[in-house]
Amino acid sequence: MPVVVVANPKGGVGKSTLSTHIAGYFASRGHAVMLGDVDRQQSSRLWLGLRPAAARPISTWETDVDHIAKPPKGTTHVVLDTPAGLHGKRLNEVMKMASHIVVPLQPSVFDIFATRAFLDELLQNKHAGKTKMGLVGMRVDARTIAADHLHEFVDQLGIPVLGYLRDTQNYVHLAARGLTLFDVATSRVEKDLAQWQNLCHWLDT
Repeated sequence: MPVVVVANPKGGVGKSTLSTHIAGYFASRGHAVMLGDVDRQQSSRLWLGLRPAAARPISTWETDVDHIAKPPKGTTHVVLDTPAGLHGKRLNEVMKMASHIVVPLQPSVFDIFATRAFLDELLQNKHAGKTKMGLVGMRVDARTIAADHLHEFVDQLGIPVLGYLRDTQNYVHLAARGLTLFDVATSRVEKDLAQWQNLCHWLDT
């Protein structure tokens, strides 16, 4: 079962946006998806609460009599939205179960330096060999110097860059309705869907 973990030690880099959209993509493919929110802010859980009944279903954790959270029976794909500050023992626990780790990264010097140490920790983890890893540039304006610095940074890492997602209100408006790019007419979000093509292919392989 694919378990996609969205992680970055810094807050506010777009983890919940990426998590909800990956879950939305899997749901659009007809998979039985669970979106697990282990972030204190519970942004993904809030988003699930806004999701309309007519949209393709995405479930959350089920809790048994012992208060142990687990995916609902029949789940085929899991997406985990993780908290800021993930490292050490907790990161190792996540790495044990992850088939894919996606790291969102914004084009600011603070995000780049905060993420570098995290990426080094990922690569040195004993479970790294069995886990696919990829980076996604978030809120990237290709015309800026910050975007150039981000490109320079990722080019030296040896971790594939799965795409660069532009800064657009489409994500904001869709999140407020519990929806993703994959839930609305293609013609409305064509430019954004094009930026997801490589990431979606990577998730499917």
